[in-house]
Amino acid sequence: MLGNLKISNYALIDNSEIAFEKGLNIITGETGAGKSILLGALGLLMGQRAETQVLFDKEKKCVVEGEFEVKSYNLQDFFYQNELDYSDTCIIRREISSSGTSRAFVNDTPVNLNLLKELSSYLVDIHSQHQTLALGNGQFQLNVLDAVSMHASLLDEYRKDYKNYKSIQKDLAVIQEQEANSRKEQDYLQFQFNELEEADLEKINQAELEEELETLNNAEDIKRSLMQSIGLISDSEVNILQMLAEVKPLLNKFSAKNKSIEALAERLNSSILELKDLNNEITSVESDIVYSPSRIDEINGMLDKLYRLQKKHNVNSVDALKSIREEISSKLNTISSLEEQIKKLSVSLDLIKKELLKKADQLHQNRTKAVNVIENNVHEQLALLSMKNAQLKIELSKEQDLNNNGYSKVSFLFSANKGSDLNEISKVASGGELSRLMLCIKNITAKSRQLPSIIFDEIDTGVSGDVADKIGLILNDMALNMQIVAITHLPQMASKGSNHLFVYKEDVKNRTISHIKKLSKQERIEEVAKMLSTGKPTETALQNAKELLNLV
Repeated sequence: MLGNLKISNYALIDNSEIAFEKGLNIITGETGAGKSILLGALGLLMGQRAETQVLFDKEKKCVVEGEFEVKSYNLQDFFYQNELDYSDTCIIRREISSSGTSRAFVNDTPVNLNLLKELSSYLVDIHSQHQTLALGNGQFQLNVLDAVSMHASLLDEYRKDYKNYKSIQKDLAVIQEQEANSRKEQDYLQFQFNELEEADLEKINQAELEEELETLNNAEDIKRSLMQSIGLISDSEVNILQMLAEVKPLLNKFSAKNKSIEALAERLNSSILELKDLNNEITSVESDIVYSPSRIDEINGMLDKLYRLQKKHNVNSVDALKSIREEISSKLNTISSLEEQIKKLSVSLDLIKKELLKKADQLHQNRTKAVNVIENNVHEQLALLSMKNAQLKIELSKEQDLNNNGYSKVSFLFSANKGSDLNEISKVASGGELSRLMLCIKNITAKSRQLPSIIFDEIDTGVSGDVADKIGLILNDMALNMQIVAITHLPQMASKGSNHLFVYKEDVKNRTISHIKKLSKQERIEEVAKMLSTGKPTETALQNAKELLNLV
């Protein structure tokens, strides 16, 4: 319930504090006095867009603060989930700076406008004059059915599942596209992988193969050089080993007498041994070299294949080819993984859809039951509002595809007069008829939703005094279970309720300022009398006002 409302530096309001009460609160005042400004200020607390044009004084910030009693409305979880301090009295504040920046607070904690809108939707419903147009809106009509069906928790569960369903559906579409694109190159990737795999890269040493091929291609020349080397070292008539052998005794002869010669003799012996070893190795290498055309062809084949792969992949080493093979293998595994993901997501999607269909079926059944309740209640209430021949027909059908609300499709058809065909509301209802129909629907849904406060902005637009009186009686009845605030120009409505607030303007220096005050008993009689007459209220008007206020 809305308790106090403080408004500072907003439009024509400099500083005002308004106290609202339980039950039915009436607001009256001349056209242009500031009643719509009051609704605009409340709209800021509900998360509506703020503009600097509303600043009364462009040099100061605008502040709107509302105090709401929330003890009875089970909002503790909402505050906890959104990390807000809970108190039985919730204070919502909105500030607009002269630069146009806006800030919002709930119990002194900064919040964004989306959260503010969500919180305020549990606290206040503002029915503005143009809202009657919503009667023809399919979503509004479905909301009416849902309110009467009282399946909010089921609908929330369904919407969470549906959100998850759409998310998985989106993920699946992305992966399917990836898989389709990958599938186009899979055959080529597989061919490349097989080609690299068949090359048996682990068994290839490119440097050794190139060295062996070079040796084989020059085998005869190499063997000839090696044989000549062996001859010079040991096999020719005059060879190096033989000559060194002749030097050896010449040094040994004096090695015992001269240490330097002894050292030279030892070095010579070592050289002879080393040369013999070298000769043996040259002999071994020479014997190992065997010219083999078949081996040359084999190595050429291996290297040609290797060079072709390196050129194809623009690399120059076996290791680089191995890396490319691993990359291709990874891509192929990814394609296989995508297939598995598609299977899993498809299974999940089918399971969630089955659950969605079950919940959508239940939602539709509940809405079907609510149709007769709404039609009968609206008919009864419209009859009380001098529209006994009016008829509301609710057509409920099933759409082929699921959506955020299930699969129910609703259409409100209306006829205000006897014998008239049922048609879309916007085509057959006048402004006064729309106001009465909206009131009836608000009355029905408000009881189902248990909304703390409803604010009606001239719900009596386009109706006569007698009908306005009956509308007032309905509002009084609604006010037994919730707080009602009604802005009106009709005395029959103004006489209802217990708390009467009056909006007026006055000129102060060079500015026009709006004020709002609670009327005393006598002031209320005078205000209703003014609304009953033109100019200064007559005694008759005053007497009629007392009768309307049940003060006689």
